[in-house]
Amino acid sequence: MDVAFENRKLEKRLCRLVGQAIDDYRMIEDGDRVMVCLSGGKDSYSLLDILMRLQRRAPARFELIAVNLDQRQPGFPADVLPNYLRQLGIPFHIETQDTYSIVKKVIPEGKTMCSLCSRLRRGILYRVARELGATKIALGHHRDDILQTLLLNMFFGAKLKGMPPKLVSDNGEHVVIRPLAYVPEKDLIRWAEVRQFPIIPCNLCGSQQHLQRKQVGDLLREWDKRFPGRVANMLKALQNVVPSHLMDRALYDFANVRATGRPAADGDLAFDEEALPAPAFTPDDDDDEAPRPTANRPRPVFALTPETSGEGLI
Repeated sequence: MDVAFENRKLEKRLCRLVGQAIDDYRMIEDGDRVMVCLSGGKDSYSLLDILMRLQRRAPARFELIAVNLDQRQPGFPADVLPNYLRQLGIPFHIETQDTYSIVKKVIPEGKTMCSLCSRLRRGILYRVARELGATKIALGHHRDDILQTLLLNMFFGAKLKGMPPKLVSDNGEHVVIRPLAYVPEKDLIRWAEVRQFPIIPCNLCGSQQHLQRKQVGDLLREWDKRFPGRVANMLKALQNVVPSHLMDRALYDFANVRATGRPAADGDLAFDEEALPAPAFTPDDDDDEAPRPTANRPRPVFALTPETSGEGLI
């Protein structure tokens, strides 16, 4: 196998998927100052790496500033990220706040720490974004994170709710974006190996191996292995919602459904066995899992085009 060729192919796919997600949801626009939240894990390293590549190629002008929250975890290598970011030559800010002690004090031993840790971290990062004048906050959640959240909410929260690619923060002050929304985790694992990122493990919660999220993640990975295309189709299903064929009365006025005497294009054949539609993705498809461009879609700004797809590889 030609390793260099496979690495170039992976880079082009990552840039294409991230660029397409940014275009589809208008995540980044001209003049934006994007705060990239960097944890020291493979996902946030990859996010920053890919955004820097797109920044060099995209016609839109935008700034990037990397931000890390040092939560004062024992043994945290505080010099790793600053040294790495200085080598990149990118503006960065390290915010030091002892949330570790708070979480350990409040949460009983053996209980899940993620919820409280996340709330504390979120509030601090919102404040930092305001102080830095950031117009967007970029997080490193990928496709598998989004689908895990969907299944967790279904199985344990009785709610059909995922993790949106773009949203307004809960305090109403910021726009949060997830440019890796189309990217499979397995590609990020490979990219981290190619780029040899200085990964920093999370010792606070990394040992909690029986979290519900991990169980759901294992389920998705097993599906992806046994049924190629199933996980990709799940993501596409989130983009093709038919409220009239669900059961949420707030989204569709079921109470006032009446016979019209006219054929309905999206109506059910109530007494027939419903035929499943053709899959949106099959194993024989191209390895780009983002939605294909359509004739009426405007020309992408961030997605790679044939004339730019070979620039700046690796």
